[in-house]
Amino acid sequence: MPQTHPTPSAAIHGVHHQPPHTAMPAGSCDCHTHVFGPTDRYPLATDRQYTPDQARLEDMLRLHDQLGIERVVIVHPSPYGSDNSCTVDALLALGERGRGVAVIDEKTSDKQLQAMHGAGVRGVRINLETDGIHDPAMATRQLLWAHDRVKDLGWHVQIYTNLAVFASLESALDQLSAPVVLDHFCRAQAALGPDQAHFGRLLQRVRQGQVWVKLSAPHRISNAPDCADAAVMAQALIAANPDRLLWGSDWPHPGAAPGKPRQREVLETFNPIDDGRALNRLVEWVNDPIVLKKILVDNPAKLYDFKTP
Repeated sequence: MPQTHPTPSAAIHGVHHQPPHTAMPAGSCDCHTHVFGPTDRYPLATDRQYTPDQARLEDMLRLHDQLGIERVVIVHPSPYGSDNSCTVDALLALGERGRGVAVIDEKTSDKQLQAMHGAGVRGVRINLETDGIHDPAMATRQLLWAHDRVKDLGWHVQIYTNLAVFASLESALDQLSAPVVLDHFCRAQAALGPDQAHFGRLLQRVRQGQVWVKLSAPHRISNAPDCADAAVMAQALIAANPDRLLWGSDWPHPGAAPGKPRQREVLETFNPIDDGRALNRLVEWVNDPIVLKKILVDNPAKLYDFKTP
């Protein structure tokens, strides 16, 4: 695949994104994005936690063209419940450029799983944090159930949760054969630093190659200007094992503002995050072109089954 050349920056969803300070390696992948809408074609779940604005696939591709990103993983967003139509249709449009992570429930059939695999889905997500699931027993049941449904497809299990719940899942993790991916630094709080409770256990699992971690959405774990205190967290994970790390933008950045409750009846706008700055920040954290290529190219290719050009 040829090296892309970022195009001049233009506002996307009202945000101007900083241009990359260096050319991204060929085959670079954004491992955490979402697509929303149009709502008249993809109805939202009645029991959703929030009502998102619309974010089209073509807008995401414009962003990636600006940043020099050639591959993408679309993570099915929670407002659609287990109806993966929006995500699957986006994957069909992307072809070999895209992969996906689905959300399933007990009504999802084996035939549907096979169809999603054909479209490019390579993982299933259990969204414990958004659903407010902090009970270890319930979290364990969801994890084991999801794993048993998809392990024979060669998929991974992606978990959105916090460090305390992760720690409660450790005995269950030892029972799994499929890879496990943790979203957004596993919600470690950057202000508390690497010595916070349970982060050492996460580092050990990463060091031993037992879990993957997304260095994604540092604004979800940091309130510092430019997410400065997230640097030490990222660098601790990089030092532990760069072969088990991924990067994702979390575009288009759903999530209510801190301290603002979510209201299902109110359209929730996206957070104005500069994804160009986020990518440049990753380059600064890594400070090594070989490790950067692992995180942006080699690791995603392995986990998501991207074909070699």
